[in-house]
Amino acid sequence: MKKIAPKNLPNKKNPFNYLIIIALLGATAALLMQGKIETVLKKAEPIPISQLQAIYNNDELKTIEVKDQKINAEALDGALYVSIKEPSANLTDLGFVGGKNETQISVIDTSGSRIWMNFLLGFAPLILLIALVLFFMRKSGGIGGESGPFGFGKSRAKVYDKTKHQTKFEDVAGAEEAKEDVSEVVDFLKNPKKYEKAGAKIPKGILLVGPPGTGKTLMARAIAGEAGAPFFSVSGSEFVEMFVGVGASRVRDLFKTAKQNSPAIIFIDEIDAIGKQRGAGPGGGHDEREQTLNQILTEMDGFEAGTTVIVVAATNRPDILDKALLRPGRFDRQVHIDLPDMAARQKILEVHSKNKQLEKDTVFKEVAAKTVGFSGAELESVMNEAAIRMVKNRKKLISQEDLLQSVEKVAMGPERKSRKFTKKRTE
Repeated sequence: MKKIAPKNLPNKKNPFNYLIIIALLGATAALLMQGKIETVLKKAEPIPISQLQAIYNNDELKTIEVKDQKINAEALDGALYVSIKEPSANLTDLGFVGGKNETQISVIDTSGSRIWMNFLLGFAPLILLIALVLFFMRKSGGIGGESGPFGFGKSRAKVYDKTKHQTKFEDVAGAEEAKEDVSEVVDFLKNPKKYEKAGAKIPKGILLVGPPGTGKTLMARAIAGEAGAPFFSVSGSEFVEMFVGVGASRVRDLFKTAKQNSPAIIFIDEIDAIGKQRGAGPGGGHDEREQTLNQILTEMDGFEAGTTVIVVAATNRPDILDKALLRPGRFDRQVHIDLPDMAARQKILEVHSKNKQLEKDTVFKEVAAKTVGFSGAELESVMNEAAIRMVKNRKKLISQEDLLQSVEKVAMGPERKSRKFTKKRTE
């Protein structure tokens, strides 16, 4: 699924980045120009204005260039001289007018650009320093981004495009009862007016309960995929930080973004990380985890009228959750996703074999019979191990033997060929 930026997050193609680069290049060019000017001036020999006048009177100068208060002169033998004149002195005062020599005299007026050049040269190091600081701040998340100093309380949720969901209910095999429970939520997200006309209220929260690997996260993605709604995914541990109040700020930002993209689905994985019963910890109700939980309870109670935001959470430890989370109006509905039975295991194996090449005599029923107690994630691992074994043995198709050997490897680990029991040890 492709990630999209929510409405309140800054666009990655920000023109501010180009301004920083321009400032860096401008400051660098000013410093290089200053160094070049100083290099040119170092080659010229500084002499008093009286000495320069004497050289001019002896007709030994080729060119004279008057620029502001500086006089740059080049002798006939190639020597360079530089002198400083009074600001009010003109060519007549300097004695460079009316002579019989053939020296080329030029006056350069830089009064218009001198102010900006002096400003740029004087403040170039400061501009360079500020531009570097801003550049690295933007690279690390921006002033208001996730990693910036003002983005510490921003939500860390991953957002997926509502038009690019690839997960459907058909991809969640073996959980027919669970799919039936959540199908009402999908229908409500598609046709909310039908339920509002009947005076029905859809559950604000759905709690997916089941052992690890049974497909709780997959079910949440399938709900968003079927409904075609934006899907905000975040783990419960991402709310908890060292400083009190950061988690609550991230919760507020997450719900604010979801409301702006309504109808939307917020999925909180491992909600038991922040949803444990309050008052049992060492903080006495004032620690970071409990403040985050309080904010979640407030947000789920305070949905504005007309906003359709459904919170889906997953946990394998519902017994430790705070009772306020499970009351009607919060997580109204609990959907249990249990370990698959034999028919469900066979369907799960078929789903995970869609992109694999199998021999014609492959029978999933036999594999399903040998995988009692396996979760959906373990069955997926069985199919993956079978494909690895096929490649290892340089075959083009996955055989029944590959599947059965993969079941043993997932259940008991790899075969230990170095351990051999002799007849004497078995007696």
